[in-house]
Amino acid sequence: MKILVALSTALALSSTAFAANTTEKLPSGVVVEHLKQGTGAQPTASDVVRVNYRGTLANGTEFDSSAKHGGPATFPLGRVIPCWTQGVQKMKVGGKAKLTCPAATAYGSQGVGPIPPNSDLTFEIELLGIGQ
Repeated sequence: MKILVALSTALALSSTAFAANTTEKLPSGVVVEHLKQGTGAQPTASDVVRVNYRGTLANGTEFDSSAKHGGPATFPLGRVIPCWTQGVQKMKVGGKAKLTCPAATAYGSQGVGPIPPNSDLTFEIELLGIGQ
């Protein structure tokens, strides 16, 4: 009996750990790796979200972060790059995820500031809240 209880507990813990690191690939090619599952509400494209984030180029060079701007960022989710609009909608408040953004879902052939044209980007995002 003790063995069954220990085995059940181990299986429950391993499925919880697995759920925290699930990865999904969206039809656009955006990859959402859930690093920590949130327990709050899930935003829609029409919501305003508050996040901490860090953006890096494919070579690992950081090009932006909320810390560089003094703390969390708040913005309408439908008014950012498609990768963010799609990926953040897959998160719940309190969660952390890594978004891998193909260039077509980021800034495409334009590039912006320190981001060269046709760059695949990676963002680590913590969803802190929904609404203003």
